[in-house]
Parts: sequence; C-alpha cells; structure tokens
Amino acid sequence: MLKVWRGERWFHAHETARFDELNGLPLATFKRRAWAFMIDALIIGILKAPFRHFHFLPEAHSSVELVNEITEKIPELIKSVVFFGVALKLGKGQTPGKWLMKIKVLSLTHDSIGWWQSIERGLGYGASLLEGGFGFFQYFLNANRMCVHDRIAETIVVDIQKPRVRPALRPEIDCEERQIEAEAAV
Repeated sequence: MLKVWRGERWFHAHETARFDELNGLPLATFKRRAWAFMIDALIIGILKAPFRHFHFLPEAHSSVELVNEITEKIPELIKSVVFFGVALKLGKGQTPGKWLMKIKVLSLTHDSIGWWQSIERGLGYGASLLEGGFGFFQYFLNANRMCVHDRIAETIVVDIQKPRVRPALRPEIDCEERQIEAEAAV
C-alpha cells in the first residue's frame, strides 16, 4: 500500500521581501515604453527584411487560404518572441530599445529576470496586441503602471535615470484606522 505523507504545510510569501526591495522605484512613462517597443520592432523588421517577400494585400480568397496564410506567419511570430526573450535576458532586463530609452524590466519574483520570464514577456506582447492594442493601454488603468504583458510575466518597467523614493507609510489611513488594524493584528 502506498503511504501518502500528510504533513502540515505553510504558506510562504516569498514575494514580500522582493516587493519591499522594489518599493519606491520610479516607473517608466508610457511614452518611453512605447518608443522602446517601436525601436525594438524596427530592429526586428530590419533583421527580417532580407528573408521575406512582401505582400501588400492579402491574397486569400477562401477560409482555407486564409488559414494557410496565417500559419505561414507563425514562424515570424516565434522569431519575434525569441528576439524579445533573448534580448531581454542577455541585456539583463533591457532590449536595445529599452537601453536607448534608459528603462529596465525588473522581475517581481526574482533578483534577475530569468529565461522563462523573458520569453513569457515576449508572448505577453502578443496578448497585449490581441486585445486590439488595449493591453498596452491598461498601463493607464493599473496603479503600478503594468500592461498585460507585465502582469503575465510578473514584471515592472522602471526608469533607471530617476532616483528611488521611499513612499511614506500609507498616509491616507488616519490614526483611528491604524489603531483598528493594530488591534486586529494582536
């Protein structure tokens, strides 16, 4: 008979220490992030240009031809994801565009961005585009200025030129609420 171990388990909030390290870092502006993305897309386009033939209008006349045309684009998408992933990992959080714009991608869970997280972020760009580009504009809706690809890969983008500012301890909470929180913690 197979014996199943039924030991106790505890939740370990490993992100908390990392979040404390990142607290107060200046986040990159949407404008600089957009420019960095466009520079990287231009680099990808230049690298791919010698290897492709150009179609200005889709030639598909039936759904089968359309599916065939889309499946021909899959290797190009994979190459783009690999470019973003490899550039981000080897650049230690900076692609060429991010380097020029003086911004950097940081992991929310690890000290440095890993291979899988880099590839995941590249795939996340596709998710941001699939929503009609709205995934990029979610930057304005998120308190930590995270787009869809940031949330998928658990990353943030910071401005490496600005100094860190340690925020004050939640000034919006008045003394009475702090006392209630302290009593609840006991």
